[in-house]
Amino acid sequence: MRRKRQKFTIPSKYLLLIMTCVCVLFMAVTFFTDFLASPLSNFAGGVILPFQSGISKVGSWMSVRSQELKSIRDIMQENEALQAQVDALTIENNSLQQDKYELNNLRQLYKLDEEYAEYQKVGARVVSKETGNWFHSFVINKGSLDGLEPDMNVMAGSGLVGRITEVGDHWAKVMSIIDDNSNVSAMVLSTEDSCIVQGNLETMDQGVITFSKLVNGETAVKEGDKVVTSYISTKYLPGILIGYVTQIESDSNNLTSSGTITPAVDFAHLEEVLVITDQKASYTEAGEN
Repeated sequence: MRRKRQKFTIPSKYLLLIMTCVCVLFMAVTFFTDFLASPLSNFAGGVILPFQSGISKVGSWMSVRSQELKSIRDIMQENEALQAQVDALTIENNSLQQDKYELNNLRQLYKLDEEYAEYQKVGARVVSKETGNWFHSFVINKGSLDGLEPDMNVMAGSGLVGRITEVGDHWAKVMSIIDDNSNVSAMVLSTEDSCIVQGNLETMDQGVITFSKLVNGETAVKEGDKVVTSYISTKYLPGILIGYVTQIESDSNNLTSSGTITPAVDFAHLEEVLVITDQKASYTEAGEN
């Protein structure tokens, strides 16, 4: 039988001695020469440095994004503060605009009160109106407990609005001169010629109401003449401005004229009014409401 080959082994102490010598040799070579420096340097340059550069770029990108997120949060907080300031200023501006509008209305009423100083008046506010674009019928916040009665005249802006038709304890209903059911005995101020002013919601879409039965005809009366309530009116006090003649033409009978009037009051916007507490002497005139 073949004899088994014995394995060659190195004793541990010799192996340790050999490895120690090898390490010392590498240390000496590294210390006294650059034999291993160049390969290691090339390895670092080819593998480690790009990896390190990538990590550096990722770190820089994350730092920039972090700064951007912080800037966005700061901007959002600043935007919220500015928006709150804008909202506050908007509310304040709206309040100032409302105050200015009310002040202008009060100035107009004060001026109107001075123009008709001979009449006693009570101020009131419009609280509701009939449907539609125009204040042809509306309710005010004063009533019988404030001394108001039916047929009292109502003014606003630069002249006549209408008259009270119904009264409650704390409210009153007003029919405007532009209402289809309204007829007012009037006269042209420059000639004192009488006519009848009729409400007309259809023509109010063009900003005018109509008049008829102007006795003098179109020769003496011209566009722009003032039309006021007449002395013969049973419901309205005399001399209150109704509006201005905008168009006039002779009727087919060649004895009277008809036309249109631009009201002195803005019937699209009414908030405050003056109620004249003086009333015309009670007597009947056919055809007038």
